[in-house]
Amino acid sequence: MTVFSSTQVLVTAGASGIGRAIAEKFADAGARVHICDVSEDAIAALAEARPDIAATRADVSDETDVAALFDAVGSKLDVLVNNAGIGGPHAPVEDIMDAEWERTLAVNLTGALRVTRRAVRVMKAAGQGAIVNISTASVRTGLPNRTAYVASKEGLMGFTANLARELGPHNIRCNAILPGLIDNPRGRMLVARAAEEQGRAVAEVEAEMLRFVSMRCWIDPAEVGDLAVFLASPAARHITGQFIGVCGGAEWEG
Repeated sequence: MTVFSSTQVLVTAGASGIGRAIAEKFADAGARVHICDVSEDAIAALAEARPDIAATRADVSDETDVAALFDAVGSKLDVLVNNAGIGGPHAPVEDIMDAEWERTLAVNLTGALRVTRRAVRVMKAAGQGAIVNISTASVRTGLPNRTAYVASKEGLMGFTANLARELGPHNIRCNAILPGLIDNPRGRMLVARAAEEQGRAVAEVEAEMLRFVSMRCWIDPAEVGDLAVFLASPAARHITGQFIGVCGGAEWEG
């Protein structure tokens, strides 16, 4: 029997990318995993590959969707991973439109609130729980032309720190993971887009990006999943309010 054999886990935006890697790691560890996602195609692909992982189509910025999600999850929830997030506008701050800003915060920050406040009610009743928020290494380096994204993820850091203090007396822990340059289609697309914008070769831009990562590495999404599983496990029972990078030592971003 594994330590997660009776554990119910919810991962938002869990049908692809980092979220899917996290969901699969928890399922492999023996947990009962439920994910939500906005993409029906991604949910279908996950269902085919991993029928052991339950899924609900939900946009975390929509309170009606979140209510339906928790109806599907049920009355037991031990671990919440707030992974849902969007990149937001790619523009100088003076060109960011109100609607772009508001949508980024609605998903990346308010969405985490909408899911967390329902999860916490269940966790308080059980007298225990673990929350893992997925932020970004960019909160430490800064990232020009991505102000809405970085601001939303900085907000998630404050959310994490305050929840750790507020919920600690209820035996509910809250930590944040800060991923670096993720080796998946989205991460590779960001490098390709930067190369196109700069009129340079992809390999040249990639090498420059890695030059500002201490370990000169891409990050496998499964590494983020491994840390999420650890933070939710009894081995991390007294770890809360921490911001932990899985980034190879991100020093700077351009």
